[in-house]
Amino acid sequence: MTIAATPKGERRRQALVEAAADLILEEGIGAVRHRAVATRAGLPLASTTYYFDSLEHLVLCAMQHNGARDVEMMRARVRDVPACPRSLEKTADLVLDLLVGKAVSDDDRDRLVARVEGCVATVRHPELREAQVGIREQVDEVLTDLLERCGRAVRVPQLHTLVVVVDGAVLCGLGDLDPDPRALARTILLDVMHTVAPPAEP
Repeated sequence: MTIAATPKGERRRQALVEAAADLILEEGIGAVRHRAVATRAGLPLASTTYYFDSLEHLVLCAMQHNGARDVEMMRARVRDVPACPRSLEKTADLVLDLLVGKAVSDDDRDRLVARVEGCVATVRHPELREAQVGIREQVDEVLTDLLERCGRAVRVPQLHTLVVVVDGAVLCGLGDLDPDPRALARTILLDVMHTVAPPAEP
């Protein structure tokens, strides 16, 4: 691999990362191949091996890119949420807006599938685990901000439980014949929210 030491090299490297990231969202990790990425980026086939140690390295960078993009979208959504006490139901809906999407559009569904696939991929590809952990920590920070804005006392040890509940419901929902992962996640979330993030004391 040659380090992208020039502005042109950095632009090319970034174009490859973005191309691989889009392929993961649209078709899954298995779609990331040297030729497919180079073609999508409009660059020579040799570019992928020039800028990356291996295909696995490119996948890692692409997953980090998708994760950073998702986290930034989440942060933008939370910034628009005024700080005031909210009911259990309204808080749950805002959490789902953040982690699942408001109406689970095609773009939201692609991101959900990619998120689930990324978690599963760490079992076969341990080199991806560090990236997933880093993304999860950032999601936890954004989620903490949201819950505090809703007047909830965030119990950090249990915070991960909330995310696991939503992700588990999403996984099951996406596997249904008529998937509605948000509805399933909402039902379960309402049962655990009071324990994980009870109302803050005045």
